[in-house]
Formats: sequence, structure tokens, C-alpha cells
Amino acid sequence: MPNTIPRAQPSLKFIPPALNSGVLGACQPLLPWWIKFKTPIADVQGSNLESLLELYRQFQERKIRFIIAFRHPSTLDPFAIAYLLWQLLPKTAKNLGVSLQTPIHAHFIYDRGIPLWAGAYVGSIFSKLGGIPIMRGKVDRLGLRTARQLFATGQFPMAVSPEGGTNGHNEIISPLEPGIAQMGFWCVEDLLESGRTEEVFIVPLGIQYSYLQENWTAIEELLSSLEADCGLSPYQDNRDNIEIEGINTDFTIGPVSASLYPRLIRLGDRLLSLMEDFYRQFYHQQLSPDSKQNLATRLQAILDLALTVAEQYFSVKPKGTLIDRCRRLEQAGWDYIYRQDIKNTDSLSPIEWGLADRVAEEASLRMWHMRLVESFVAVTGRYVREKPTFGRFAETTLLISKTIARIKGDNAYAPQSLGNQKVLLTVGKPISVTSRWQEYKSSRRQAVANITQDLQAALEEIIS
Repeated sequence: MPNTIPRAQPSLKFIPPALNSGVLGACQPLLPWWIKFKTPIADVQGSNLESLLELYRQFQERKIRFIIAFRHPSTLDPFAIAYLLWQLLPKTAKNLGVSLQTPIHAHFIYDRGIPLWAGAYVGSIFSKLGGIPIMRGKVDRLGLRTARQLFATGQFPMAVSPEGGTNGHNEIISPLEPGIAQMGFWCVEDLLESGRTEEVFIVPLGIQYSYLQENWTAIEELLSSLEADCGLSPYQDNRDNIEIEGINTDFTIGPVSASLYPRLIRLGDRLLSLMEDFYRQFYHQQLSPDSKQNLATRLQAILDLALTVAEQYFSVKPKGTLIDRCRRLEQAGWDYIYRQDIKNTDSLSPIEWGLADRVAEEASLRMWHMRLVESFVAVTGRYVREKPTFGRFAETTLLISKTIARIKGDNAYAPQSLGNQKVLLTVGKPISVTSRWQEYKSSRRQAVANITQDLQAALEEIIS
């Protein structure tokens, strides 16, 4: 059974940022230990750190304000970014003889749902590190107002992912949300109204993980486990029947990777067939006639269908991308579970509480369909085929593993890895928001869209 919430809960409270220098000071020396013993990260490196160092210097001299727009391929990203700011940047400053005020840190925006699955203590720590929670599925006015205020007046710069969540891929950037560009223009507006002259920038930050060793055996073992989960018999490696049509032969296909590709395709086909039958038989959903064309088409059809099942229950209209639809469904589910309409819990009778509990439990079950899509939405039918590297095999297999874990009711949030990794954080060229102010005054929507597009291009260039 998927993990459910069997009881109605009080409404989700805003967790205000309450930066605590003692907590920050305690976390900084503990971070290398935590990374070494609690994560697969074995090495963290930075590129173009001199640029970020100069930005911090100007920020501390009150010449600029800036927000770090970072790629978000993994749940490990916060540790890598913290290491960049707390360890690598101070070392770079020392080596270059640059004097900066300490600590070097950043306020950050995080998903309000993280403390729900990671533990309430995480929300407390994030608060004391200067984090601002945002509810992603609605206009969170309190969260946005707090972030806006800190961007213009906070002790540190801001950091946020424009992708809005992890996608599990090092070489694919999800469509960016326009919030960062809008925050940049809000900051320009607030500074002008206060008679301040700081220039506002958005700083792209690329994050890429790579395995220190290509452990193909680990992928084979994981595939074998996933095949068993899906009821597949052990793969028979018949070299004469390996189908690698369409795979990019510009990359060397070794004997192991050549056998893994058809196994990956077979596993995907089996998983999709099981899900198609599941939704057809038990949710009375009909797949369109063209949904059997290929894996990519079938995948998109099943993701759309899973969201439709949840949207029908919550009476939410399908609108926007799959991620947009996930966000709205998440908020709809939270509204059923974390009851803002129950002002006085003492006034509820046992029957009223019982009914509220049934609503919460059913909502959490219906949200499972949305979580399934979240796990699988970044998977494409071409990622491995175009570039059959160990990294791409590993990323795709781990995403499938996460999806299967969610179906089985296991902990899909548990971090997974196929070996020790190196992380490269690359600072991109800052994008001036202040220089676009006149454009923003003429057409706000177009100015926000233009900066978002430029930021997407900058992040893609960093990881290419």
C-alpha cells in the first residue's frame, strides 16, 4: 500500500525565516562530515568561482543585489551548494587575497512540502538557516511577500531553483518557472521606491554529478531487481537479437551497455503495460488509439491518464504542463488533509472528526497518482538512445526504480546512488534585471518571459 495520511491535520502554518547565527555556525563545520558519511558525494568542485566571489564582494559593499538560480537535478543539491558557499568560496577568497565578511551564506526558498516527508525538524533547521517556505500549487502570498522582502533587504543574497523541483537528470533542464524573473523585477521596484541604487542580477549556477567509476554491474543488479518486481523473467542475452536500432552510434557501445539497452526498453514496456491495464481495469480509463505507437507516446498517455484520475476526484481542471497539473493537485490534496476551514478543533464532534479523517485518507490516496507522475515525468524515450553513457543509464534506471518504489509503497524519497560521485558547480554569467526595467514597465509579461528564456539558455549552455 502507498503511504497514506489517515487523519485530518491542522492547516499548514507558515514557517517564518528566523536566521540563527549559532545554528549556521554549527552547521558549517559539520557539513563536510555529513557529506562524507551520509551522501554518495566524494568530491565537490567549483568553476568560475571568481565571478561569484566578486558578486559577493559587491553585495557586501551594497552595490548590487542578486539571486542564485541553480539547477536542481538531485535532492543532494542543497549540500553541494552549501559546500560551495561555506567551503569553496572562502578558500577561493583566501587564495586570491580578497577580504569578505563572514559568514558567506544565502537565504533560500524551499518547498513547504519538504518538512512533511523529511520531518518537522527539517523545517526548523531551514528556518534557522534563513529559508523561506513556498506552497507551489497556489499563489502563496505570505511566502512570496517574505521572499520579496528578504531579496531587497536581507543580510545575504537569495538562492532558488527556477525548475521548481528535481528532475533526476544531469543533462536535461526542465522548463523554468517565471518566478525568479518576477522576483528580480520586484527587487528593482522596491529598491527604486527606497531611493537605493543597487543593481539587481540573476546568477545562473549549473550543478552536474558524475560517477567516479562506471559500475555497470550495479546497474545490471538494479535492473535485475526491477525486472523481478515487474514479473519479468531473467533476461536472456542473445547477441543476435539485440535491438539497438536508433541508438546514437557516435558513442561507443560496449558489450555490457549493448545488453542493458534492450533490457531497459523491455522493462519500460512491461511497466507501461502494467499501468495501462491498471488504469483501464480499475479506473475505467480508455487510452487513445495512438498510445501504442512507441514507449515515449505511451508514457505521455499514461502520465496524462494518471493525472486525469486525480483531477476528476478533486474537480481540478487540467491546465498547463504535467508539472503545472501536479502542483495544482498537490495543493488540492493538501486542502483536503490540512484543513484551513476547521478553525476550532475542540468544537468538532467525534463523527465530524471521523468524516474529516476519511476525507484526508482518501485525498492522500488520490494524490498517489500525482506522485507517480512526479517520479516519472522527467523520463523520455530518447535520453539514453541519444547518448548511451553510464551516467544516462544510471539516471534513467534510478528514476524507474523510484517509480516502482512508489507503486510498491516503499519510501520513494530515500536517496539512491550507484556509486560515489563528483559534483561540479559552475557559475554562469550574471543576467542584469535592472537593465530590463524599462522593458518591464512597457510589458511586464514579456519582460519576465524574456529573462526566463535567457536564464534557460544560460543554464543549458553551462551543462552542455
